[in-house]
Amino acid sequence: MSWIFWDYLLPCLCAFLACVGFTLAYNIHGAGKLICGVGGALGWLVYLLAGETVLAAFLAAAVIGTYSELMARVRRCPVTGYLLVALLPLVPGGGIYYAMSYCVAGDIQRFLHTLLHTFGVAAALAVGAMLASSLFRTVYAHWYLHGRKG
Repeated sequence: MSWIFWDYLLPCLCAFLACVGFTLAYNIHGAGKLICGVGGALGWLVYLLAGETVLAAFLAAAVIGTYSELMARVRRCPVTGYLLVALLPLVPGGGIYYAMSYCVAGDIQRFLHTLLHTFGVAAALAVGAMLASSLFRTVYAHWYLHGRKG
C-alpha cells in the first residue's frame, strides 16, 4: 500500500503544488489555480501510469489538452493559461541537462540517445496537446451548432 503513495500520489502532489506555484507567473487567480494544479497532477498521473515513455508523454498531453479545453469552457477563460501551466511538470528539462552533460563529457552515444529521447518527449507533448485541442474544438463546435437545435 505504501508503494502507491510513494510511486503515484506523492509525485502527483508535487506536480499539483508546482503548477499552483507557477500560476503566479501567468497571473491566474482564484479557482484557476486549483484547476491548473489538478491538470498538472492528472497529466503526471497519466504519464506515470502509461510507463514514462514518449507515448506516455503524448497521452498525458492529450489528457491535459482535453481537460484544459473543458475547464476553459466551464470557467469562460482562455485555454492557454490552463494548458501551459498543466504541461510544465512534463517538460523534459532534465533530459536537456543530461544530454548537454554527456556532450561536454564526450560520451557521444549517451548524448545522442538522451537528446533524441528528449526531442521525442517534447514533440509528443506538442502534438498531444494540439491534437486533443483540435479534436475537442471540432466536436464542441459540431455539438454547439447541431446538437442544440432542439
